Amino acid sequence: MSKLANLRLATEDGDDNDIYSGFNESNPLYDVNNLEEDEGFIQAVKTSHGRRPPMTALKGASPFGAKGAGGFRNNLASSMGRQPADSDSGARPMTSVTGAGYTAASKRAAFGSTPGVFDPFNQASKGSVHGSELENIDESTPEDKIKTMERTISKLIDESAIANCRGDHTKATEKAREAGKKERQLVRLREQVGLSDGISVDLTYSVLFNLAVQFEANEMYPEALNSYQVIVKNKMFQSAGRIKVNMGNIYYKQGQFSKATKYYRMALDQVQNTHKEVRIRIMQNIGTTFLKMGQYNDAITSYEHIMTEKPDFVSGLNLILCYFTIGDKEKMSKTFQKLLNVNLGIDDEDKYQTDATSDNPQESLYLDAIRNDMLRQLERKRQQIAEYCILTAAKVIAPAIEDTFAKGFDWCIEQVKMSQRHDLANDLEIHKALMYLKERDFKQAVSILKTFEKKDTQVKAQAATNLSFIYLLQGNLSDAKRYAEASVKADRFNSAALTNKGNCCFYSGRVDEAVMLYKEALDNDSSCYEALYNLGVVQKRQGNLDESLSCFLKLHSIVRKSAEVMFQIAILYEQLEDYSQALEWLMQCVSIAPTDASVLSRLADICEREDSGERSQAFAYRLDSYKIFPADIDTVEWLGAYYVDSQYSEKAIEYFERAAVIQPNEVKWRLMVASCYRRSGNYQAAFEKYKQINRLFPENIECLKYLNRLCTDMGLTNELQEYAAKLRKAEKMQESRAQRSSSAKQRSNKSGWLFVTK
Repeated sequence: MSKLANLRLATEDGDDNDIYSGFNESNPLYDVNNLEEDEGFIQAVKTSHGRRPPMTALKGASPFGAKGAGGFRNNLASSMGRQPADSDSGARPMTSVTGAGYTAASKRAAFGSTPGVFDPFNQASKGSVHGSELENIDESTPEDKIKTMERTISKLIDESAIANCRGDHTKATEKAREAGKKERQLVRLREQVGLSDGISVDLTYSVLFNLAVQFEANEMYPEALNSYQVIVKNKMFQSAGRIKVNMGNIYYKQGQFSKATKYYRMALDQVQNTHKEVRIRIMQNIGTTFLKMGQYNDAITSYEHIMTEKPDFVSGLNLILCYFTIGDKEKMSKTFQKLLNVNLGIDDEDKYQTDATSDNPQESLYLDAIRNDMLRQLERKRQQIAEYCILTAAKVIAPAIEDTFAKGFDWCIEQVKMSQRHDLANDLEIHKALMYLKERDFKQAVSILKTFEKKDTQVKAQAATNLSFIYLLQGNLSDAKRYAEASVKADRFNSAALTNKGNCCFYSGRVDEAVMLYKEALDNDSSCYEALYNLGVVQKRQGNLDESLSCFLKLHSIVRKSAEVMFQIAILYEQLEDYSQALEWLMQCVSIAPTDASVLSRLADICEREDSGERSQAFAYRLDSYKIFPADIDTVEWLGAYYVDSQYSEKAIEYFERAAVIQPNEVKWRLMVASCYRRSGNYQAAFEKYKQINRLFPENIECLKYLNRLCTDMGLTNELQEYAAKLRKAEKMQESRAQRSSSAKQRSNKSGWLFVTK
């Protein structure tokens, strides 16, 4: 060919050793000056490229002189060397992109589609709709309606579960009922259209189970049991036997422990042995119901099986309680040792500590993120349960396994020190000191607590707090203050230590500082009810009744059944002159502490004031208070005066005689008894009573006056002369005594005046 003739090979006409030969020679193939005369190039460019429509940007332009855009290229041959036929209406199709929906003509419709619209599958010609119109499709077919209803039911179940998690049980139940109603409509629709075979068993199970759970959460136990029964009786539901555990839980909440045990056992029989975790949990429920029914041997059997298969702290503690009930000391000790060896399933705490040698900021961010996440909170909760079970078990068995509780605590402390829970030994030591406090052995308690002064910070602060409180109770204010400051210094965020220090400041007269310490303790722990109670008392003494009432109301929200808190709230309302509220709070206090005589007496006072002098209701409360505590002199005096005012003097004698027994050196009670005899017309008994009073209190002028009057009324002349002489003598002694006291007072005033003038 002519092109090959122009080529010059490297091995032709040259030296094979000259590697630079031929570089200065030009190849005529790359000569661009005569391209239009090169037949090979012209033949090569004769393709469909020349037949493309002109580009939009070059519309109306002519790149080749005066010719049109396609004037030059329309006369070119195709790539196959043929001339285009006159029948060719357009350019050659680009077959490489046809499958993607592209076409060579961008301005005309492709296959009858809408111009300017991307329609690769020619959906417009088939009558199809666009994506924006899909939302308006009418779901006229039964299958579409069924699917829509199923989605609606599933959404209602989700909303019900979410509301339950948020604590809105009423809304959760409403959503569950609505889901049940929709599900029944769905079943009827399937039966009407003949699609009963496609009923979703899982959806029906979800609706029924969710409805039962919501009933149980709202304490609608009969409805919950009915829903669970529907699930259990339906053989189509797989693993429906486990629902009997929920039914047993409902009977347990209702106190029907025998039925609860029955359903727990039925559920246990239907759970396979491969599901070991589920079987263990059901066994725990069975053991708890036996423990509630007092069947300790059966409970021991269940808990022993659990401690053998998969031991846990709660089951171990319950087993120890069962052994304690039947008095088996040896098994108590062995079970306590097993309890100490239970694996908590938590890694070392060091994984949450930052490595001091590491300079990686990502590691610090990661540790900050996981240090208080939900998994970490779960680990803390497990640790708290483990510590509570071990400490409670030790406190239970310590007085029982040895002759004295001190020896028992020593054995428990030794076992704890040898176990992986050795950090709890210090807590047991403090509990031992507290047991000495309960036994009123303050010396032993103080000696034990003082041993913690050189130990780690947390234990030292706890011991110092207890020591401060002991010294405060003993009246040793200096030592109490010293240990309170030591405990605060060891742990500034210890609310109990701050409360003790505040108490020391209060007794020292620094009330404002005490208030600040109480508030700081509440900032550290808002549930520190000791600090809150003390703050309320201090505010009350300072006259800040509204602030004090706010403290006690907040404390009542924390401790709902505290009679002391209710009584304080009632007293504050009484001081604020809101007697209706005071009466209401005292009634609540009586319901909590019905044997508190002081509450009944205060209730009687408010009733008497509220009823505008009507004393019948107050009398009832006073009488109840007297029956509970007959030594209350105020109640006795009130009852005696009530009977005297009611013209029942003979009934008042009983109460005034009781008052004379309570206060034997007080003459007025004996005079009241004699007066009651005289009012009731029993003059002889009154005369004898006055004579008895005169023998005990010969200088009492009032008694002598009544004796003279009775002698005159009864015609006793001899006795009248005797008691008249005694009366004159007593009056003279009283006058001389008054003169001496007045002269002594004048001398004291005169000496004081002379001293001042000096």
